[in-house]
Amino acid sequence: MSSRIFQSIVLQMKECTDRVIGVIDDQGTVVSCNHLAWIGEKWEGAAAALNAIESTAVTYGDKTFKPLANRSARFDYAAFAQGSDEQAKLICSMVTVALNSAKAYYEEKHDKTAFVKSIISDNILLGDIYVRAKELHFASEAQRAVFLVRQMGSAEIAAVDVVQNMFSESQEDFVISISESDIVVIKMLGENADSKEIYRIAKNIESNLAQTLKIKTTIGIGTVVGHIRDLARAYKEAGVAIDVGKVFDTEKTIINYENLGIGRLIYQLPTVMCEMFLQEVFKKNPIDALDQETLFTINKFFENNLNVSETARKLFVHRNTLVYRLEKIKKLTGLDLREFDDAITFKVALMVKKYLVSRGIES
Repeated sequence: MSSRIFQSIVLQMKECTDRVIGVIDDQGTVVSCNHLAWIGEKWEGAAAALNAIESTAVTYGDKTFKPLANRSARFDYAAFAQGSDEQAKLICSMVTVALNSAKAYYEEKHDKTAFVKSIISDNILLGDIYVRAKELHFASEAQRAVFLVRQMGSAEIAAVDVVQNMFSESQEDFVISISESDIVVIKMLGENADSKEIYRIAKNIESNLAQTLKIKTTIGIGTVVGHIRDLARAYKEAGVAIDVGKVFDTEKTIINYENLGIGRLIYQLPTVMCEMFLQEVFKKNPIDALDQETLFTINKFFENNLNVSETARKLFVHRNTLVYRLEKIKKLTGLDLREFDDAITFKVALMVKKYLVSRGIES
């Protein structure tokens, strides 16, 4: 249980009473209090008294204690109010009511978060998912998007808190820390949510972390799922989106699995098949025979949809100069980029080469 939840409520109630109020844990340690100097003090006698006496309220010293609701026989937290009179008992009871509500909310959220984490980690059987969802009153069928937020460079622990604060108002959204660098956000979507809305959510996460902690992130987005059993698949897709984007879309910081295109297929191919493909395509000369200027020309040609005139204009060269370069490429590779089929083959070959390089394979 987070002491921050208790402390927030205790401080809000400070204006309602002139008594010192707070919370102790099962060891008697003061975990929250409106008199800040008491936080951290240990009252073992009070803890022993609460465990020894089965009562709704216990007076120990000059304070009144009342255990918070708990699933086990022993108390885990107890509210206290300064004083042993009837007013102290009344104040302690009021504080207990407020804290029990917060505790129940937190524990329900915590249990659901642990449940979701076990799903995306494949640590729960399919049959158990349905049983556990029913126990937790978890909405099984709902539109949800999975975002994998990966910190670039050194990891910042506070990133989890920043993201959690962004989604703290909804009981149906979950922020899960997977590792030092990875955070997963599972967001329930509205009926009219589209790809633009999903991108906007990812952009807000990226911007918030950049502004608050000055850290850079890459965010992968899985396909939208309609049932909790598919969350694990969407989580894996978000990871693939980051990995594929790192190879083929290095300038993008937000990558949607659905927009990976042919790069996703290449990424899933065995490297041996990729090497064979390059050897078959470039029978005359290997792709490495092309210099950087030629590769730059080829990429510009693709960017301009195989339009010779437009490409020449963008390259600031005469149209005939570009035609000459394309003829040179045809002689070297046997592929005429002005022909649609040859252009597709060459484009795929460039992507395959890029993929192999990312794997440390020079072919």
